[in-house]
Amino acid sequence: MLQKLRPNNKGFTLIELMIVIAIIGILAAIAIPNFISYRNKSFCSRTEADANSIAAAVADYFAIPSHIATPDFPDLNDGNNITLSGDNAWNFGATDLLGANPNIVITIIVEDASGRCPADYQRSQAVDLVTPANGWDGANVYYKFMAQ
Repeated sequence: MLQKLRPNNKGFTLIELMIVIAIIGILAAIAIPNFISYRNKSFCSRTEADANSIAAAVADYFAIPSHIATPDFPDLNDGNNITLSGDNAWNFGATDLLGANPNIVITIIVEDASGRCPADYQRSQAVDLVTPANGWDGANVYYKFMAQ
């Protein structure tokens, strides 16, 4: 009977097309928020990677026996500026300025200039200044501690 109503069997029915569009919509509703979350977490990872590259430059600086004080910015990376991702900014902790004793703890502070690192990610990896343990302060600033 359907053959009489529909002599041309090529193509899809309207209901089949609506079901496919509904499935695509459901998948998009699930995938898009996850994609945005992954993208925002990449800003966190980028800031943490910047801190790790600065830590590597500090370790490289202290590999030379005559270097015994906390380095100044130009001293790192053999006088070349350390390139950070985007507009991220970095500094040593207030107690670790030039001439301080690096044999205790060196604190590397990197600020996520994009401000796109999710707050829940920062809360899950909060900084512990007592121990000290690497982490976020909740205001888009990442702390990395180097202890001897």
